[in-house]
Amino acid sequence: MKIDVKLDVVLAQRKMTLTQLAQKVDITVANLSILKTGKAKAIRFSTLAAICAALDCQPGDILVYQAEK
Repeated sequence: MKIDVKLDVVLAQRKMTLTQLAQKVDITVANLSILKTGKAKAIRFSTLAAICAALDCQPGDILVYQAEK
C-alpha cells in the first residue's frame, strides 16, 4: 500500500508557497516538507483539515492511494 502526497501540485495550483501554507496552518515548514516529500508516516486529521481549509481542497486532492503491483 502506498499513499502518494500531491501537496506540491495543489500548492502550485493555488500559487502558494510551503512557507505561506505553514503560516496559515500554524505548522513548521520542516513538518510540511516531510509531508510533501512523502516521508511522513502519519498525519492528524486536525492537521489535514487545517491544510484543506487553507488550500480550499479535499483530502483526496492531497492524498492519493496507489496499489502496489
